[in-house]
Amino acid sequence: MTNPQQLLHDLEWQIAAGADEVIGDVPGLMNWSDRKNSATLPQTKTTPVGITLPPVSATVTRMEPKPAVSAPVTAQTIDALKEELKNFDGCALRHTAMNLVFADGNPESDIMFVGEAPGEDEDRQGKPFVGVSGQLLDKMLAPVGLDRSNIYISNILFWRPPGNRSPTDAEIASCLPFCERHIALVRPKVLVLLGGVAAKSLLRTKEGITRMRGRWTEYQPPLGSDLTAPIPCLPIYHPAYLLRQPAAKRQAWNDILLLIKKVNETNHLKTQE
Repeated sequence: MTNPQQLLHDLEWQIAAGADEVIGDVPGLMNWSDRKNSATLPQTKTTPVGITLPPVSATVTRMEPKPAVSAPVTAQTIDALKEELKNFDGCALRHTAMNLVFADGNPESDIMFVGEAPGEDEDRQGKPFVGVSGQLLDKMLAPVGLDRSNIYISNILFWRPPGNRSPTDAEIASCLPFCERHIALVRPKVLVLLGGVAAKSLLRTKEGITRMRGRWTEYQPPLGSDLTAPIPCLPIYHPAYLLRQPAAKRQAWNDILLLIKKVNETNHLKTQE
């Protein structure tokens, strides 16, 4: 018979193994291989010894999501924007993430990279692109003289989605005004969008990253933005995609060469002291 100490030990093991989501109403006592036959099995619930479950109400109350943004994002500095995000309660991801993941690099740079969302390593450290994908990005940029001292990097979402799942439309909508304000405050001369989520969200398009990558376009600031002119924008593959599809690295390298050509033409490359 399972005792409470054994249950606690099992729970600690699951957390260490990376289980960070609950996907059932009660602890699973069925072998996953038997799930396909679950429709024919008696639907019983067993309560582990030492654990008392609260009574289940026949009426399920669902919480309505809060409005994405109740007022325009008006922070006048990057530091103020970060503080505003810390106090923002319109994105449920903040309640499941460990840390706010805001930005990294040189905020004075004229080259800004925007990705999708933080992963597990980013969530732990509170910095974007520090995991395996970020390490690949650093290796891609190093040969052309770019690193965290002369670029600025952030994401569309500022909190990690549980289990690194894809963000929902509502989560993107809640964070997008902060991302756009972030861009307005940094005022980059060149914007690089890493992956389809960032490109579709900021360019307001349904076109896939495979068709968009490798072509310069323009980021149009939203109405009311401090930016008065569009920003040259280059969508490229997200490094996480390149880890899954190594054959696409050749295309990614060509995109990096397009970027550095634009940088050399405009002669914009600021380095942190």
